[in-house]
Amino acid sequence: MTDLLPRVVLLGVLSATAQAAVTLAPPTEVRFDSVDYRNVVHWTPPSSSSFLQYRVQWKIYGEPQWLDAPGCQRIQRTHCDLSAVTSDLREWYYARVHASSQPSSTSAWTLSPRFSPRWDTEISAPVLRLNATEGGVVVRVKPPRRTVHKKHSSLLYEIYLMHPGGQEGGCVPCRTPS
Repeated sequence: MTDLLPRVVLLGVLSATAQAAVTLAPPTEVRFDSVDYRNVVHWTPPSSSSFLQYRVQWKIYGEPQWLDAPGCQRIQRTHCDLSAVTSDLREWYYARVHASSQPSSTSAWTLSPRFSPRWDTEISAPVLRLNATEGGVVVRVKPPRRTVHKKHSSLLYEIYLMHPGGQEGGCVPCRTPS
């Protein structure tokens, strides 16, 4: 009987270890979506799991260390705004995401493609204000968000005039005030 007791205890330890090693399917389609320098990482949850929490990390291209994304640890949503830590237009960034569920199941990390806020952001259309006068139309052009104006102090917009008959009247270059 004393020989049997250590084997039962050892079997119980192996069973607990095997349960801790269960892995979840990882999130998929990890990507940056950036509009007007609001850099948000999105991902698709694994299809076979529910009640998951996610952990997001980021790093600068070429740097070895991954950093925890502020406000994006143990979250249940499938996006994370990384604008505050990915704002340098000269840098390239990566993000990665993994899923976990209680008690201790985790997935592998899923990596985003490399992201550059300078090259990969989409800039929204400007805000236009028109003022018709007897002499013509005054058009005021304003960048869509303050962040865009801060990063590009002298944007150039082109305004095309269309005549009532459908003819194009030409292009008028227009700069935003610095």
